[in-house]
Amino acid sequence: MLRRTFTALVLAAVGLPAIIYGGWFYFLLMAVFLIGAAWEYVRLFRAVQFEPSEIVTVGGVLVIATARFFLVDAAIPAFVLLVLLAMTVHLFAFERGRDQAALDFGVTVAGIVYVGWLGSYLIDLRFLPDGVWWWLLVLPIVWAGDTGAYSIGAVYGNHKMTPRLSPKKSWEGYFAGLFTSVLIGAFFAYAFSSIGPQPLHGLINPLQGGLLGLVIGGLAPLGDLGESMLKRQGGLKDSSNIFPGHGGFLDRIDSWIWGAAIGYFMIQFLFL
Repeated sequence: MLRRTFTALVLAAVGLPAIIYGGWFYFLLMAVFLIGAAWEYVRLFRAVQFEPSEIVTVGGVLVIATARFFLVDAAIPAFVLLVLLAMTVHLFAFERGRDQAALDFGVTVAGIVYVGWLGSYLIDLRFLPDGVWWWLLVLPIVWAGDTGAYSIGAVYGNHKMTPRLSPKKSWEGYFAGLFTSVLIGAFFAYAFSSIGPQPLHGLINPLQGGLLGLVIGGLAPLGDLGESMLKRQGGLKDSSNIFPGHGGFLDRIDSWIWGAAIGYFMIQFLFL
């Protein structure tokens, strides 16, 4: 727990200035996380004898993130070209004797879609109008859910939630995380729309913040479980060990991806 806390403080010391400042600083931070997650994604599948293209997967994630930041209108054409490039690479691999090339193609495209396209909602969320405040509402909901689930589940978790995917996760932890997500959503909605300078200008009230917390807190753990599925298939405990006590890039952003994507669309449709 001490090692996890220390790592979290270091990440916060680097991440919070980037989140607040935005611009290039934030883009570079997210690009590092997404590229690192893409590399780990390739590593997980190579552990079970698949051969996704590392260049196309990692490079494709960078291309998608860059397009979503600089040239939004180019993002869809870039994605289409990346899928065509992936098929080209893998059909040549098949011709050279790789019998599983069609499955490798599917894994490569899935990496570009999941890590690159969905992961880039971490960028889109920050660049909404008043995006720094929306970001500081949505991501703390995810973190609160993770922390509540981990803290309560470790002590009181008796009913296994997903014995095959993640044996340590419990229903007690899940509902504790859901409660803390709702609580944090309501609190930050109140703080950002009702106190002092009101940076969100009254666009969201505590009840709506609690609803945001309920939806994100209820669904974001599926991102964590989804990554557990990849790790179980690859026979690995963590996607890497770059962050002591926290695993790798993919371990860090698995639930962030779900939270950012869900939060982005809820904010767009309900509050803007």
